[in-house]
Amino acid sequence: MEFFRIKNDIPFMRHALKFNIISFITFLLAVFFLVTKGLHLSVEFTGGTLIEVKYEQAADLEKIRGALGKSGFSDYAVQNFGSSQDVLIRLPLRGAQDSAQQGEAVMQALTAEAPGADLKRVEFVGPQVGRELAENGALALLLVIIGIVVYLAFRFEWRFSVSAIIANLHDVIIILGFFAAFQWEFSLSVLAAVLAVLGYSVNESVVVFDRVRETFKKVRGLNTPQVLDHAITSTISRTIITHGSTQIMVLSMLIFGGETLYYFSLALTIGICFGIYSSVLVASPLVMWLGVSREQFVKPKKAVAEGVTDDGACV
Repeated sequence: MEFFRIKNDIPFMRHALKFNIISFITFLLAVFFLVTKGLHLSVEFTGGTLIEVKYEQAADLEKIRGALGKSGFSDYAVQNFGSSQDVLIRLPLRGAQDSAQQGEAVMQALTAEAPGADLKRVEFVGPQVGRELAENGALALLLVIIGIVVYLAFRFEWRFSVSAIIANLHDVIIILGFFAAFQWEFSLSVLAAVLAVLGYSVNESVVVFDRVRETFKKVRGLNTPQVLDHAITSTISRTIITHGSTQIMVLSMLIFGGETLYYFSLALTIGICFGIYSSVLVASPLVMWLGVSREQFVKPKKAVAEGVTDDGACV
């Protein structure tokens, strides 16, 4: 399915070096913010207090957040838990308060501003649990990267595998750089978004690489930059349809999903935008710099000795 078709190939590779320099500078900025500011980790990673309350009617999450804010709480997370009446509140430990004292303070705040809450449980999540979550998250990210490398190496060729994984890691670092620069809260849902972006971005690279391989096999007389330009141009319509429809859904979560889905959808939005950029203007130039050529996909025909037919019979 295509909305439109571009007749003349767009010369993306003519500006490949400029795009790679821009990508490198952006990558360095992201790494700089990660090193200097670090990620603003949520309670799930740093440890804190989990408080579950229940209302007789549907809970007003915005009113609960307002009550906590007026009482001096910060870095809290409020979300429904199982039903619209059940609410889960996550809080970092504050000063010398323990979990029980925080639970009492939260109930006092809710009684004053959002009455009707019934305290169900108060639990402490220690930093040890946070470290385990961080380690498991990093392990999940590593396994995804290894899986992508192995898949692309088998399906295409090592040059495509290296280019795609560099482009995908570029997307991940850029997302983390945004969260570090603006000190947005990095939670498990954001980690899930980062993993989703890895798979989503590599899909775009695979589509472009498939068209590159197909063009090398079917079209003669084109050099490598021209083949890459043709592959990218011929998939633009598909890219706009796929990413546009996905972004509409993500944008609806960003606008209407509330605070619970805000950073999740924000990470996806950044990942989708940079996923398009990296697949076209990072992965493809890297394939070209690594020396991909037609000879790697088209086997040369065997020369037929004089006096011998193709089936080996003498004449």
